[in-house]
Amino acid sequence: MADLKAMAQAVERGDRNAVVQATQQALDEGVAPGTILNDGLIAGMSSIGAKFRNNEVFIPEVLIAARAMAGAMDILEPKLVETGVQPRGKVVIGTVKQDLHDIGKNLVAMMLKGGGFRVTDLGVDVAPARFVEAAKNEQTQILALSALLTTTMPNMKEVIQAVRAGGLDGVKIIIGGAPVTQAFADEIGADGYAPDAGSAVDLAMDMVGAA
Repeated sequence: MADLKAMAQAVERGDRNAVVQATQQALDEGVAPGTILNDGLIAGMSSIGAKFRNNEVFIPEVLIAARAMAGAMDILEPKLVETGVQPRGKVVIGTVKQDLHDIGKNLVAMMLKGGGFRVTDLGVDVAPARFVEAAKNEQTQILALSALLTTTMPNMKEVIQAVRAGGLDGVKIIIGGAPVTQAFADEIGADGYAPDAGSAVDLAMDMVGAA
C-alpha cells in the first residue's frame, strides 16, 4: 500500500527514483492525485523548507529535494488536471532587466512549485513589458521579482510601475535578492519582501489565502 509519509521522507532525502516510484505506485493503487500532492510531495518540501529556514540544510539539499519532486510532478500533473485539482495559486517569476543571476530565483521557483503553486519562470534579464505580458496571459495572482545587483534593483520599480500602468492592480508583487530589503520594497511600492526562498513561499501562501 502507498506510504505517503515515506514518499515525503524520500522527497526530503532528494531520492528522485524513490519519489517517482512511490508516486506511480500510489496512482496505481487509486490514491487521489490531490492527496499524493498534499500529503506526500508538498509535505516533504514543506519539511525541507522549514529545515532550510532554520539553517539545518542548505541550498544543495533543497535543490535536490525539489528535483525529486519535479520528477514526480511529471507523472502527477496530468492527473491533477484530469481530476480538476487546482493549484494553490499562480506565480510568474523572473530576474529583472540587466541582471543575469538565476540561482536564487530558481530556488524560489522550485520551492513555490513544492508549495503547490503553478509557476511560470521567465528566466533572467526580463524586461518590464514581458512581466506585464506574462501576468496577463497567465492570469497570475503574484509576480516574484529577483535582483542580485544594487545596479539592477531600480529595475524592480520599473516593473511595478509597468504592472500598475497595465491595469493589473489585483496582481501582488513580491521582491527579493541579496541586496534587497524590506525598506526598499516599501519605497518602490512592492506588496511584499522575501529574504529567502522559504519566506517567499509563506508570503505567497498568505497572499492567496492558502496558508
